[in-house]
Amino acid sequence: MVRKDYTKQKCIILTVLVGLLLLAVIFAEQIVPYDPYSQDLKNALHPPGGAYLFGTDRYGRDMFSRVIVGGQTTIFSSLLLVLIIMAVGTVIGIFCGYKGGKPDTVLMRISDVFLAFPGMVFAIAVAGVTGGGVMNAVVALACISWPKYARIARSQVMTIKEAPFIAAARLSGSGSGKIIIKHMLPNIAGPILITGVLDIGTMIMEIAGLSFLGLGAVPPIAEWGSMMSNGRSMLQTAPWVILAPGFAIFVTVMLFNLLGDTVRDVMDPRKNKR
Repeated sequence: MVRKDYTKQKCIILTVLVGLLLLAVIFAEQIVPYDPYSQDLKNALHPPGGAYLFGTDRYGRDMFSRVIVGGQTTIFSSLLLVLIIMAVGTVIGIFCGYKGGKPDTVLMRISDVFLAFPGMVFAIAVAGVTGGGVMNAVVALACISWPKYARIARSQVMTIKEAPFIAAARLSGSGSGKIIIKHMLPNIAGPILITGVLDIGTMIMEIAGLSFLGLGAVPPIAEWGSMMSNGRSMLQTAPWVILAPGFAIFVTVMLFNLLGDTVRDVMDPRKNKR
């Protein structure tokens, strides 16, 4: 019982911290002290401290302002990506699990093809073909990330589609659409949502990775991976230029991963019995 209460308290604390982070990113333009795109060469590479909390880059732009505003690009694109792959994968998984037969076989073999490729390598190839840009990076990562959700949804649907309450719904005259939306989807939502929360941190790193390689956000757009790429040549002379966005990635990924683990613990019926 004590462990259960501790887990719930931890979940609440992490939810509040993630909420504060999202609020800071949403209202970034209102809370940053400087224009993140305004250049001031006389203050170029100013070390952290004084008027510049995280220092300035080679163009004299305030790193703190750029990190906060850059969170909009990195975090929101990651959230959009997770929503896309969650929706697409869940729809495909439910269809395959419910219908079965040849459509199930064909779609699952297609998912096997995507899973056979090293994920980041395939994303780099797709992003390289489609060109730079945040949306192209999202599309590239979406192409390789949906099979996970499709398999989770499919396995959950195949587990419950012969359950007594589904049979009762059929006998009452409910059609396939009503059965899926009203009876199946609520029962399979838990594992999918937990996977989605856990995936946010991973997608943040992958989007930042593509931007670091020049296949994501295009400068001068503030984005954490792109900022690290632009500052990597100054790691020894002005380390704060690369450490500031790197620390932002570390903290954000850690918060989302901890939140995902805690939500999973809260929703795990075996642990709730303790």
